[in-house]
Amino acid sequence: MAEDSPEIFTKTPGWLDWCPDPSKPRFVPPPGAVDAHCHVFGPGAEFPYAPQRKYTPCDAGKQQLYALRDHLGFARNVVVQATCHGADNRAMVDAVRHSGGRARGVATVRRAVTDLELEDLHAAGVRGVRFNFLKRLVDFTPRDELLEIAARIAPLGWHVVVYFEAVDLPQLWDFFTALPTTVVVDHMGRPDVREPVAGPQFQRFVRLMREHANVWSKVSCPERLSLSGPPALNGERNAYRDVVPFARYLIETFPERVLWGTDWPHPNLKNHMPDDGLLVDFIPHIAVTAEAQRRLLVANPMRLYWPEET
Repeated sequence: MAEDSPEIFTKTPGWLDWCPDPSKPRFVPPPGAVDAHCHVFGPGAEFPYAPQRKYTPCDAGKQQLYALRDHLGFARNVVVQATCHGADNRAMVDAVRHSGGRARGVATVRRAVTDLELEDLHAAGVRGVRFNFLKRLVDFTPRDELLEIAARIAPLGWHVVVYFEAVDLPQLWDFFTALPTTVVVDHMGRPDVREPVAGPQFQRFVRLMREHANVWSKVSCPERLSLSGPPALNGERNAYRDVVPFARYLIETFPERVLWGTDWPHPNLKNHMPDDGLLVDFIPHIAVTAEAQRRLLVANPMRLYWPEET
């Protein structure tokens, strides 16, 4: 292969591609709505995947992401760095730079990042960093390194996004509560929906939010949490019902500290690829009033990612 030829990437066996023809949602998001959790993958020929990645995805670039945004009726996106790109943020930054100001980014950085590089990321539209604690997706990063990164981004007004399993919260509690920034938890801390909302596991996460006003939560990814799964092929659009009580509880208890996102293009799903239109139609089941929907989709993400406009 010639040295200037793009590397050819082969998808991980069993990898599910994103839904190519999502339905048009019946729920119409309020004006200015933000999809506050989505990704871009490559394309690999332009933005190669990291050598140390745990998976090789399908390509899913900015053109497809922003076409989906328009189809679903959203105005803006928050593009979160995908683990398959490691700390090479070029694909994410490229997507944000080509959004016409309608996207912000969440990066992955290492201890060696320079102040100039952080300033460049900020100028590009990055407003946070993500710390991932799922061992099946990333290698362990020492907590002292993560605390050092958090201290360095705090003066920029950035926040930290954390991704973990609910069973690991007791071991991570002291670390999360020591972070000097706003902390945004991905996907409600991945509760086990077989357990009750009032049970000790989910209420531990609720206590974290109640006792620490800097902690927010994304009420996203029912397709990852649900045991009931997607709707049957009979026109039913109220999918993932077993996740509704958990998301609704957080929205009603912490209305000013919740966010929502599609998680497109839905990395690492094993059983089914969701229809993104159905995911949007999940929203009115968890945010049941127009005011709750406005806060979830507009006011809260704008305050966090576009504070200069609020």
